[in-house]
Amino acid sequence: MTVFRYSGRTKTGALKKGIINAKNKKAAIDKLRAQGINAREIEESKSILHKDLAIGGKVKHQDFVIYCRQYATLVRAGVSIVESTSILGSQTKSKPLRKALEEVEEDIRGGLSFSDAAAKHHKVFPPLFINMMRSGEATGNIDNTLERLAMTFEKSYNIKKKVQSTLTYPAVLMVLTIAVTLFLMIFIVPTFVEMFKDLGSEMPALTLFILKISNFLIAYWWLLFAVLIAAIVGFRMAYKSNKQFYYSVNLLILRLPVFGPLLQKNVIARMMRTLSSLFSSAVPILQALTIVEKVVGNPVIGKVVIEARESLESGSTLSAPLEKSWIFPPLVTQMTAIGEQTGSLEYMLEKIADFYEDEVDRAVDTLKSLIEPLMIVFLAVIVGTIVIAIMMPMFAMYENM
Repeated sequence: MTVFRYSGRTKTGALKKGIINAKNKKAAIDKLRAQGINAREIEESKSILHKDLAIGGKVKHQDFVIYCRQYATLVRAGVSIVESTSILGSQTKSKPLRKALEEVEEDIRGGLSFSDAAAKHHKVFPPLFINMMRSGEATGNIDNTLERLAMTFEKSYNIKKKVQSTLTYPAVLMVLTIAVTLFLMIFIVPTFVEMFKDLGSEMPALTLFILKISNFLIAYWWLLFAVLIAAIVGFRMAYKSNKQFYYSVNLLILRLPVFGPLLQKNVIARMMRTLSSLFSSAVPILQALTIVEKVVGNPVIGKVVIEARESLESGSTLSAPLEKSWIFPPLVTQMTAIGEQTGSLEYMLEKIADFYEDEVDRAVDTLKSLIEPLMIVFLAVIVGTIVIAIMMPMFAMYENM
């Protein structure tokens, strides 16, 4: 796509200037004419700032949620797919999404369906969105499909933000604790200890222990820093490139005593919500499970989804492999089995998703109320121990006076 500068007149005669993305000059003129602008001057922009509009990349979850909701609203109001795409492309603040929508609009005007045009931009439009839109186009039920997509992505986004906010607080407080501890050990402890040495007072065991740690940090801080950076880089490389390591880390996280159950409920809610949405759009179950494996974002759950797909291919049930896995509680497997037996699987999956989304909400609220005092106590213990180690020689000195 090329960026063009233009100036022209609207239907009311008002002068309008701006920039527009198009494959070529003729396409730019046609696009402006469709927007009710009669271009007088149009030329390719050479500005580096304008070139930024063509930069691709991933779209933030929040931007995509807003796009889905606005898209559903426009289509429900009777605006055509082409016009909706054009309007949203010009309004979104996300550059990757804007670029993708402009190209999707060009492809739709060229005769492609929306789902086929969107499928060219897999970094922008997730598999769930593309496949549900394809199903909506086939059934002529695009407005309901978009409403369902908007609801699904909104619920997923809200739960994700709640879980992130819960996990962020202890992480920030931990970093603060480490920073305060290092400051005390490197800058404060040596000053007091030297003062006590000059006075000739005997050091308590706790003070000597803290002093040894302080001396080590002062002498080898660069080594600790290098080891920390190397560990972070090595972990990230192994996490991205080694499938077994990636699987093991996610398995360990799910087995954590406090945060593991929260993340487990979050992943189950996302999986069931996605499956229910796909079934409601008449996506075949095997294809739906393939999409869920990609969308769920967890290799441990993804492995069970693969087993479920293989189970269905061999003529068995969806609930059988879920029942064998420790990840899925009896409620999930029993309701899934009932849904299969009664032909109401979509309804059951939706109820499971509702239940675990509520469970995540309750778990987040409970953790927030527990984490704050626990982390404050942890910070107080660490800092308090260092302060006591500093003050003990002073008390001993006063007793000897």
